[in-house]
Amino acid sequence: MTAPLKHSASVTVDVALGDRAYDIVIGRDVLASLGERVAALRPGVRTAIVTDRTVAKHWLEPAEASLAAAGVPTSRIVAEEGEGSKSYATLTQVSEALIAAKIERNDLVIALGGGVVGDLAGFAAAILRRGVDFVQVPTSLLAQVDSSVGGKTGINSPQGKNLIGAFHQPVLVIADTSVLDTLSPRQFRAGYAEVAKYGILGDEAFFAWLEKNHADIVSGGAGREHAIATSCRAKAAIVSRDERETGERALLNLGHTFGHALEAATGFSDRLFHGEGVSVGMVLAAEFSAQLGMISSDDAARIARHLSAVGLPTRLQDIAGFTQEGLADADALLALMAQDKKVKRGKLTFILLEAVGRAVIANNVEPPPVRDFLQAKLKA
Repeated sequence: MTAPLKHSASVTVDVALGDRAYDIVIGRDVLASLGERVAALRPGVRTAIVTDRTVAKHWLEPAEASLAAAGVPTSRIVAEEGEGSKSYATLTQVSEALIAAKIERNDLVIALGGGVVGDLAGFAAAILRRGVDFVQVPTSLLAQVDSSVGGKTGINSPQGKNLIGAFHQPVLVIADTSVLDTLSPRQFRAGYAEVAKYGILGDEAFFAWLEKNHADIVSGGAGREHAIATSCRAKAAIVSRDERETGERALLNLGHTFGHALEAATGFSDRLFHGEGVSVGMVLAAEFSAQLGMISSDDAARIARHLSAVGLPTRLQDIAGFTQEGLADADALLALMAQDKKVKRGKLTFILLEAVGRAVIANNVEPPPVRDFLQAKLKA
C-alpha cells in the first residue's frame, strides 16, 4: 500500500463516465471550496441545499457562506433525520419545496448530509422537471465512501429498502473529512463497514492495511483520508466500468442481501444502522461461502475478527432486540430477502467469497440452503 495522505493534502478522484464524468474532492476543510467549485462548474446557477436537522446545526451555514462568497444564490430545505425520511411523504415534501424554490432544469440541487439525504435529494433531483443535476456533499463516512458515489438514488418501500429509485449521477462530490469529527462513534463505525468492504471484496492488501491501521482511522489520524480515497478509487473504477450494475458493480453489494433484510426486519430504525447491517451481512456471506467450500473457515473468521475489533456487530445475536420483529425467524428473514432488487425469478443473488480480496457473483441461489444456514446461525 502507498503511504497515507497527510492531513494537509487533498486528492481528487475522477469517476470516468465520458461526458458525465465528475470529480470526488477529498480532504480536510474542502467544504469551504464548495461555492468556488459550483460557480466554476455552472456559472450563473441557482442552488437549493437539501439537508437534515442534525447536519444543518453543524454544516448548513458554512455551506451557505461558501456559496454566498462565490455569488451563488441558494435556498435551504431541511428534512427530518433518519432512514424514515427515505419515504414517499418526505420525497413529496422535498420535491414541492424545490419547485417552490424555483429550481429549474439548469440549476443544481445540493445534497448536504449522510446517505439518507444523498439518496433522497438525488432522487428528487432525478425526477424534478424530468431531471436536474445535483452535487453530493456527504457528511458521514458511509456516504463519503459509498452512497455519494455512483449515482444510485432512491427511497424505501414498506416492503423493502431502496425499491423505488433511479440512477442519477452527481456532477460533483465534495468529501470534507473534517466533518466526520462531529459523528458519534457508532455512526463512524457503521461507515467503516463500507470501507472494510472494499478490501474484503477486491483488495486483500488494503484489508491487511486496515487491520493494522483501523485505530488511526477511527481516531481521526492521517490514515482516515487514505482509507477514504482508496475506497472512492475502488468504487469509481467499478462504476466507470459498470454504471448500471449489469455485471461487476453487483460486487459492491457484498453483505447487502443479508443486511437489507435485517434492516427491514428492524423497521429501518436506529436499532440497526445500514453499515451495521452490512457488517453482519458480510460475516454471514463469508460464513455461507465457507459452508459451500468456497473460502476457508480461517478467512471467514479473519473478517469477523476485524469487524468485531472495530466495534461492529458480526452476529445476528448482536442486533438490538434480537428476538423481536422476525430477527429470530429464518423464514421471515428469507421472505424479506425475496424482496431484494437482485432476486430473479424467485432465486437469490448473493455476493460470495473465494478468499479475502476476491468476491464473486453467485446467481440463482436456491432459498432452502440459505434458510438452513440462517436457522443454524440463529441457534449459534
